[in-house]
Amino acid sequence: MSDEQTRIQEFFTARAADWDSRFPDDGPAYAAAVAELGLRTGDRVLDAGCGTGRALPPLRASVGASGVVLGADLTPAMLREAVRAGRDRDGQLLLADVAALPLRSRSLDAVFGAGLISHLGNPAENLRELARVVRPGGVLALFHPIGRAALAARHGRPLTPDDLRAEPNLRPLLTGSGWRLTSYVDEDSRFLALAVRED
Repeated sequence: MSDEQTRIQEFFTARAADWDSRFPDDGPAYAAAVAELGLRTGDRVLDAGCGTGRALPPLRASVGASGVVLGADLTPAMLREAVRAGRDRDGQLLLADVAALPLRSRSLDAVFGAGLISHLGNPAENLRELARVVRPGGVLALFHPIGRAALAARHGRPLTPDDLRAEPNLRPLLTGSGWRLTSYVDEDSRFLALAVRED
């Protein structure tokens, strides 16, 4: 395991037990973001960096019983909390790094990533791996239940121009990784960037 993977595991392991109680009101924001993916009954979707699996119930509702919902996370403690919350009933949980997913190429219709991009060790390479597992025309949603400025204020730091989620940084990052940015919203109540997998 790399130093970066170890750091991420340590960060989230220490926070796993009370993660959901720290953000108890995020459910509607997750559901609204999932709705914007435009999933259909029978689709196959991955929640990349799923944490405690808060997106799994709305993802399951979107794809129905015939669809496939996967939740992948690098931190065993977060996946245990997902099971404790019963969210494993809505999707199959995988202990996996988004840098090397145990999935066939072009096997998914969509990827949902909540709070994901700021924790990617190599964003361009990791986004290419997400593109690998999505069919051409499939969708990626990069989501956070609050916007960049609100998140920076929550962490007591200034909003900087080198933030990967800033549109001038995110658009070329996605383009270079096999995605085309189609929608970008950054407001206090949410951050949501949608991209389509290019051929």
